[in-house]
Amino acid sequence: MAVLEARGLAKRYGDTPVFAGIDLRLQAGELVALLGESGCGKSTLLNCLAGLDRLDQGQVLLAGQDIAALPEQGQALLRRRHLGFVFQAFHLLPHLTVADNVGLPLLLIGAPDAGRVRQMLAAVGLDGLDARLPRQLSGGQLQRVAIARALVHRPALVLADEPTGNLDPRHAAQVLDLLRQQCKQEGAACLLVTHSERAAAAADRGLLMSDSPGLQPWHAG
Repeated sequence: MAVLEARGLAKRYGDTPVFAGIDLRLQAGELVALLGESGCGKSTLLNCLAGLDRLDQGQVLLAGQDIAALPEQGQALLRRRHLGFVFQAFHLLPHLTVADNVGLPLLLIGAPDAGRVRQMLAAVGLDGLDARLPRQLSGGQLQRVAIARALVHRPALVLADEPTGNLDPRHAAQVLDLLRQQCKQEGAACLLVTHSERAAAAADRGLLMSDSPGLQPWHAG
């Protein structure tokens, strides 16, 4: 069974179409890159796949469950258990420490684990910064905290919106390795939105989003 299956997705803002005809299937262990020009609707598509934004047409199945068919509380529980989301704007809680931000998904599912939090901070190169507040970090460090938070609870699906956009090449490679590890070792599926062909080339396959309906295969070079 696919971790995520999307069928015939369409989204409009008023009379303006954002995307249409989107079909997508993500299998466990698969890292997929999604490319496209700015403004083509990639981030909106991620929000719709997560049930954070309403679709005008189509169906999204996460872990076999139709997100739109669930009540709001049911959608929230499904996301907490099965989804890790890396937002472009980070969305860290400013009054919580780095460790508390990373550990929040574990707390929400009733499984706090300080050791797992430390492991994830070390994996993104932030060990020793657990007591700092978000305002004390650089943009690249904030990005890595957001990635650690998205992966800490071992989600079945990871949706990552430009996760390497604020990172230098060394840390970008580190994050891509971590996402690949999450897919291969933890059996997650990951959809990575990126403008970087280098990042896309590290994925198992690439998809191109444009003004035309649907997604097209993308190949490096």
